[in-house]
Amino acid sequence: MTLSPAEVAERSEVFAPRLREHLPPTPFVSYGAFGEDVGAEVLVKCEHQQRTGSFKARGAMAKILTLTDAERSAGVVTASTGNHGLGVGNALATLGGHGIVYLPETASPSKVAALRRLGLELRAEGNDSGVLEPKARAYAAEHGLTYLPPYNDPDIIAGQGTVAVEIVEQLAGEPLDAVFVSVGGGGLISGVAAVLKKHLPGIRVYGAQPAVDDAMAASVRAGEIVQVDAQRTLSDGTAGSVEPGSITFDLCRELVDDWVLVEEDAIREALRLVIDTEHQLIEGSAALAFAAARERRTELAGKRVAVVSCGGNMSSSTLVAALA
Repeated sequence: MTLSPAEVAERSEVFAPRLREHLPPTPFVSYGAFGEDVGAEVLVKCEHQQRTGSFKARGAMAKILTLTDAERSAGVVTASTGNHGLGVGNALATLGGHGIVYLPETASPSKVAALRRLGLELRAEGNDSGVLEPKARAYAAEHGLTYLPPYNDPDIIAGQGTVAVEIVEQLAGEPLDAVFVSVGGGGLISGVAAVLKKHLPGIRVYGAQPAVDDAMAASVRAGEIVQVDAQRTLSDGTAGSVEPGSITFDLCRELVDDWVLVEEDAIREALRLVIDTEHQLIEGSAALAFAAARERRTELAGKRVAVVSCGGNMSSSTLVAALA
């Protein structure tokens, strides 16, 4: 299946009012101290303040809104490093239904605890989305349940694109030169870039990935989806392989103007800076986007830039280790 940017933008704009009935818009505000650090005006889309603490609540809600009562009651199955599972759990708690989540054995303890509180059935197997997603998909097919991909689905991507629908509304006609988005499977950046490039065709889209786990960037460079020898990263929300045949691959190739590969120390430094100056708790995958903006500061001088702060679900133990 292929999906054009125009189709993504249209779907996102259709979903936006439906999602607003269940999920509040998030702030889009200036981070003055961070802007001074990079020499630009920096506006932050605060998805770390979204319900469930992540943008993933949007895609999950969008997809589950398309299911029938019978499909939700029978059960849905997904694979997640945590945030997508939380989004699925929140949507099911809101709309009704049962969910099973396959998650890595290294999943954040705080995310695991939150998933349990939502009443989800958890299955920890392996440490890579390239392993978890096929297992979850196979289980759903075997038992006649609905599989909810974490990113490789038109409705999921369009749900994430509502982040940008809100950004356009919140800009109220003001310009925006660039946007930085953290990338794992590519659902968020596909949705955000499609909507922003429709309304702001001159905008430059930067995709941020950890240098130690850059599956999508490596795939784009190779011209096909490839596996990488990934290492553990503070940006656990972006960790893992890209599913073979994912529709996000072509979208990323077309929509992402530049890739920024960020070292772990730089992610930690960005996390510390945001906490110290803006007093906001973000997770590693959000700090990744901030770190990418810092790395491109020479390109950003005097410009108006957005950073999508994608999540805030970090355990106290991970935070202590990151800031040590």
